[in-house]
Order: sequence, then C-alpha cells, then structure tokens
Amino acid sequence: MNTNKDKQELLDQRYMRMAFIWAENSYCKRRKVGALLVKNKMIISDGYNGTPSGFENICEDEGGVTKPYVLHAEANAITKVARSNNSSEGATLYITSSPCIECAKLIIQAGIARVVYADAYRLSDGIELLQRAGIEILAVELEK
Repeated sequence: MNTNKDKQELLDQRYMRMAFIWAENSYCKRRKVGALLVKNKMIISDGYNGTPSGFENICEDEGGVTKPYVLHAEANAITKVARSNNSSEGATLYITSSPCIECAKLIIQAGIARVVYADAYRLSDGIELLQRAGIEILAVELEK
C-alpha cells in the first residue's frame, strides 16, 4: 500500500518533469530553467528564465554572457503569482536548478515552505540561506 511519503515522492517526480518541460519555453542558450509553484496539488504559477516582458527574447550578449536583466525562473513564477489572486504562502516550488541567493531571498519573502530541485547551481549560498530560514529543501533525481 502507498504511504503518504510514497505519494509525495511520486508527485515530486511528476511536478519536476513538468518543470523541465516548462524550461523548454526559455529562449536562453546557456541554461534553460523552469519553475512551478504548487499549492494543494494545484499549479498556481509557473516561470522560466528569460528577459522581462516586452524585451527581445535574447538572453545572452554576443560574447555568450547572460544579460544582467534576465530574470530567473523562480523570480518569474513568484512575480507572476503576486499579480494573481493566489498566495504562495505554504506552497512548494519545483525548480530545475537550485536557487541563487537572490532568488532564495524572494522564496523566503514569498512564504514558500518547500523547495524541490533537480540540478545544483554552481553556488550553494541560496540553499544555505533557505536552510537557515527553515524552508524544507529536497534534491531529487528524476527517475527514467
């Protein structure tokens, strides 16, 4: 019989696969990142890394360096939910790459209770800040 933990692990796998599919919407060449905000088993927001609304969909300059105004996937998901009637309080954020420190601050302020990610970002300071804030963090490996 499936336990609640088994059911949660199954949901984590499914939502993470969806976050990877959502990352495909990104126009960024260096790295495509997707995020889903889930609350009460409903997706309340989504995001992927890219330029702000109304800007050209080119994330890197001619040298291949990411432009400084490119938004991260989790920032897009959090600002999108802020413009809706939903609340991210107590939600789970599924993100294909662990958050940077700036996005970790947004996650804390948005009241997100849980962060599930697949790939580790090159810096761990975002994860460390989330741990300090008492946010549940889970690194998952997608099952084939």
